[in-house]
Amino acid sequence: MYYGNIKNCDVADGEGVRVTLFVSGCTNRCEHCFQPETWDFSYGEEFTREVEDRILDMLAPSYINGLTVLGGEPFEPSNQRALLPFLARVREAYPDKTIWAFSGFTFEELKQEGSHPRCEATDEILSLLDVLVDGRYVHAKRNLMLKFRGSSNQRLIDMNATRSSGQVVLWDE
Repeated sequence: MYYGNIKNCDVADGEGVRVTLFVSGCTNRCEHCFQPETWDFSYGEEFTREVEDRILDMLAPSYINGLTVLGGEPFEPSNQRALLPFLARVREAYPDKTIWAFSGFTFEELKQEGSHPRCEATDEILSLLDVLVDGRYVHAKRNLMLKFRGSSNQRLIDMNATRSSGQVVLWDE
């Protein structure tokens, strides 16, 4: 897997101060995407164990609320396979920090057998998330007043409550 950027002390992509990882590769190719360069699966630098270690170090300070993974598309199957062991490391090292992921795929697409994004890693990745921001960016539904998302069709899903209830529960700050 490749990544396009890592941001430390990001306040735009989730609750509180976060470390964000922008993975490369996306087949959704949303019109007016704010990072079309990340559609290319080879964009940026290789995601190595050293990069993982650097991110884990960035997550250490108490003022960092957690990690956000976005892209590109974290739920492209090849990205999921690379992200799963890393996200497990994050959860083990920092059980009290939150993990958010942004996906152009909906939660329902991620759960649907035979869908493009669903693979052997999907359920386990979903089990590690606190919040999933789902849905493709739709420029006609753009709303700059929305928190942590760009268009009104996108949802912020509270994954802990969703797992407990068995149905989608929206995140409420």
